[in-house]
Amino acid sequence: MMKDLKQLIVDYLNEQKLMQLATDTDGKPWACSVWFGFDEDLNIYFFSSTARRHSKEIENNGNVAGAVVLPHEPSDPPRGLQFEGVAEKLTDPDDLAKARSVYEGRIFDAEQVDEFMANQENPHMFYRIRPSKFVLFDVVNFPDDPRQEFEVT
Repeated sequence: MMKDLKQLIVDYLNEQKLMQLATDTDGKPWACSVWFGFDEDLNIYFFSSTARRHSKEIENNGNVAGAVVLPHEPSDPPRGLQFEGVAEKLTDPDDLAKARSVYEGRIFDAEQVDEFMANQENPHMFYRIRPSKFVLFDVVNFPDDPRQEFEVT
């Protein structure tokens, strides 16, 4: 029986809260780790200081890639999730409300988010990534063809 690929991606994202994010400026890539949440459309939300390199790079070039890896041992069957998409800093109140709804309680509580956002010396904002494609590498569920692509529509 073919596994529901979108549901496997949702399950995988639910199992982890930290992702690696790659940004780029002038052909110089940068990778970092950020806490994330996601919605039913597989949009990924993270919260970060606007002074961080990845935040500044997203302002100039929203094309990003990322990876989510569950802890495992070298002897475990390989599983991993990568994606590519476009990131943006959120300013619209409806977008911010959506970001908070999937992030708060999963990572930080509302009071902590408010404190970070109110900090004038180191303000934080929410960012949304709209993935265009996920690649699930999953030997557990797809032993004969572990690389599975999912185009987000």
